[in-house]
Amino acid sequence: MAAQLNHTIVWSSDQTKSARFLAEMLGRPEPVRFGHFDVVEFDNGVSLDFASVEGPIRPQHYAFLISEADFDTVLTRIRKRGLEHWADPMRHHPGEINHNDGGRGVYFPDPDDHYLEVITRPYGSGTG
Repeated sequence: MAAQLNHTIVWSSDQTKSARFLAEMLGRPEPVRFGHFDVVEFDNGVSLDFASVEGPIRPQHYAFLISEADFDTVLTRIRKRGLEHWADPMRHHPGEINHNDGGRGVYFPDPDDHYLEVITRPYGSGTG
């Protein structure tokens, strides 16, 4: 049986703000409205479909595999916005990046404190 992730819903206090934030940070096209969702599409056919919800948001983790050159661009955007960022998911190394598997990675929050991660090498693909 073949299966591929197609989309998932990201709950947000302001779906348009959150979808635009992600699209801007990752250099994606402007989110597209589909039904009541603001959709951010990725190169592998997967989309994150943002929807607003009342009440507290339970933060989730979303990781994105990007190129080394794109990592520099995203890290510059993080720093220009003055966003907190960490080398690790426990937030023990603020203002740093990691070099896991011989690549680079960093964690940063979206407007609802969802935990966003960008990495340049898939986990388990190299050394470190």
